[in-house]
Amino acid sequence: MKTLIDKFDEHDGPVRGIHFHSAQPLFVSGGDDYKIKVWNYKSRKCLFTLLGHLDYIRTTFFHHEYPWIISASDDQTIRIWNWQSRQCVCVMTGHNHYVMCAQFHPTDDLVVSASLDQTVRVWDISGLRKKNVYSSPDTLQSQIQRTTGTPDLFGQADAIVKHVLEGYDHGVNWATFHPTLPLIVTAADDHVVKLWRMNENKAWEVDTCRGHSNNVSCVIFHARQDLILSNGEDKSIRVWDMTKRVAINTFRRENDRFWVLAIHPTLNLFAAERERPVYAVVGNLVYYVKEKYLRRLEITTSKDVPLMQLRSGPRAPYYSMSYNPAENSILLTTRVPSQPDTSIYDLYTIPKDAGESATAAQTPDAPEGRRSSGLNAVWVARNRFAVLDKNHVILIKNNKNEITKKIQLANCDEIFYAGTGLILIRENDHISLYDAQQKRSLASVRVGKAKYAIWSNDMNYLSLLSKHQLVICNRKLEQLCIIQENISVKSGAWDDSGVFIYTTSNHIKYALINGDHGIIRTLDLP
Repeated sequence: MKTLIDKFDEHDGPVRGIHFHSAQPLFVSGGDDYKIKVWNYKSRKCLFTLLGHLDYIRTTFFHHEYPWIISASDDQTIRIWNWQSRQCVCVMTGHNHYVMCAQFHPTDDLVVSASLDQTVRVWDISGLRKKNVYSSPDTLQSQIQRTTGTPDLFGQADAIVKHVLEGYDHGVNWATFHPTLPLIVTAADDHVVKLWRMNENKAWEVDTCRGHSNNVSCVIFHARQDLILSNGEDKSIRVWDMTKRVAINTFRRENDRFWVLAIHPTLNLFAAERERPVYAVVGNLVYYVKEKYLRRLEITTSKDVPLMQLRSGPRAPYYSMSYNPAENSILLTTRVPSQPDTSIYDLYTIPKDAGESATAAQTPDAPEGRRSSGLNAVWVARNRFAVLDKNHVILIKNNKNEITKKIQLANCDEIFYAGTGLILIRENDHISLYDAQQKRSLASVRVGKAKYAIWSNDMNYLSLLSKHQLVICNRKLEQLCIIQENISVKSGAWDDSGVFIYTTSNHIKYALINGDHGIIRTLDLP
């Protein structure tokens, strides 16, 4: 219990949809790389990849009986795939915005989909079943139809819209069928959960569950009881009585925001996915983003105050933060891995009186920030910062966001802070220390694709964290030690005595510059 069993990491970018097959040792995943992958978790390998979507894939689900997978995508389509023939057998169009979720009915030939176009659609896919599932031997014609996925001339369409559920003022994030009753529950950005009933001819709204104070990301029916579970961006998971439509319990984690829910089919257990906030540590202070606020935590006193409300941006979470103590300014980057053109950074100057408000509601909006496109941004001097643009060119800018210099490096795919006038450059399988003024590399160290670069307080030592590796170097990037881990390395920090403290999925550990390392404690909550 609470132990990482295995890890599968072939997707390029975030993975948003996961579903296990009910009878075989398979699971399906969909990600921001536009790919659907089917895995065998016993043999620990990806069996094949399904291609066809043109944008992020939000959800993927197996059919309970047929060899089908359904996927929903930001390309505004829903696709059904035959995972045995590895072909797309149906493309369902009709939504005119991102399709956030699509699921099969547990017993009937129906599909429900939710979209940011503010509608939920119920689709009849009996035509697809009749065309693709046979009890008699295949004829040549049926083989052709099943291979191409095209409808008969004058025949029944593969999928037709049976009901359109309207009544939302904002995008709908989730929709799911009840296991046994003719009910649908939906979650949306207008902060409410809606319950719907349907019959053969129509679908109508039964009631609305109110209580969330922010976007509701996901909602599900309890597998065996008359309960509904929902989670939202208000940091809460709520349990609702389905018959009375009132909240009966709330689970809240102040430092977490939940996105997706899953419930155990027989036990009274559920799981929720959460995100990791960006942060910057400066001496005794931690600056971090929580919801839409920049906050400051004093480590010694545990005093935690909101500093300012941030500008709205893309739906993607923040990727990185870089703090400039001399100017009391921050750079916040929002990165979308498979859509570099949409990645941005914001430059904010923190107000001098920030932190004096008693509550977040009284915190003023951030002063007008400077926003521009870029994959990442880090400070290189008191009044200069470096930006990695979408063409992987490094731009040196001043505090007015004006370009003062360009650095062309063919293979640079990431930049990290390295002190005044310097940048750490990630190129292929090594990290280089680069002089931004003289435009030349000063030193280099070979390391697997580093995700984080963490300097000691005196800037004499550097820890480079990869997925399963920790490399410690000195200021000249001379490698002092390398530590291999079997499970993912999550984060780390230097203490004042020169010991590097880091976390894996299961442990808090220490590492010395001579290579000695060990476990400090086992985590109760991985």
